[in-house]
Amino acid sequence: MSRFFALFVAFVSTLAVLSPARAEVRVLTSIQPLQLIAAAVQDGVGKPEVLLPPGASPHHYALRPSDVRRVAEVDLLYWIGPDMEGFLPRVVGGRSKPTVAVQGLPDMKLRHFGEDSHSHEEGDDHDEHDHDHRPGSLDAHLWLSTVNARVIAGKMASDLSAADPANAARYQSNLKAFGERLDALDQRLKARLAGVKGKPYFVFHEAFDYFESAYGVQHTGVFSVASEVQPGAQHVAAMRKRLQEVGKTCVFSEPPLRPRLAETLTAGLPVKLAELDALGGTLAVDAKGYETLLDNLGNGLAGCLESL
Repeated sequence: MSRFFALFVAFVSTLAVLSPARAEVRVLTSIQPLQLIAAAVQDGVGKPEVLLPPGASPHHYALRPSDVRRVAEVDLLYWIGPDMEGFLPRVVGGRSKPTVAVQGLPDMKLRHFGEDSHSHEEGDDHDEHDHDHRPGSLDAHLWLSTVNARVIAGKMASDLSAADPANAARYQSNLKAFGERLDALDQRLKARLAGVKGKPYFVFHEAFDYFESAYGVQHTGVFSVASEVQPGAQHVAAMRKRLQEVGKTCVFSEPPLRPRLAETLTAGLPVKLAELDALGGTLAVDAKGYETLLDNLGNGLAGCLESL
């Protein structure tokens, strides 16, 4: 009997080894900043996927058939919401698996355009991205607040724990570690930017208000122009006059493209052209990618302003 039992145990053990492990939970995010937050939560367990390729604008991306299939198939899908990815609502509506528009999560600290008295120097069209930045509309660049990143990570950890109970403890441990790293990040950025508070600078896209509000800096103006349409000579003259009044300053664009207007606008003026990347398109996707995204913004902003 004992020999039979031993053979039975060996047989069951062999089955356990041969049987496939539970498939990894497939997480898909719309944009890379959300992928970076997911990577922190999934660290050591799985790798989140991202829908938009590097350099693509989340405001008017055109989905390919392969994108639509991925959206339908993944276990968990996270996107900002209709105020950012206007191309997604129709597609996610057909999903049967969990889908989270993070702008609607409880405890998110949301901003709306026009809350602060930023000066705007507007081109012929409202923005180089075809989306709504009218006063009162939601500022959907919400991932640039560590407060919101914590909320998003908490939701992801909860969803992953429910979908993959065997790794629930790891997700929660990762969430705790992420929160501790964000505490350190906040202190680091406050110290990094303390010396440039009050220094004037301009942006081509009003994407950084969450970041600026958190760390006590503020852009002086926004040169919002459509990339396809060059503003008239009168507009360019007015913008150049604004830069002349300010004197030494930085003008920041976002990669991968610098507006054609940038060189014309700043030629002969004591102005430095630099980049701030709100999406982190070139970053490695790992547990600390989100902190790198914000560190890069802080270093890019402070570095240019300190060099004036």
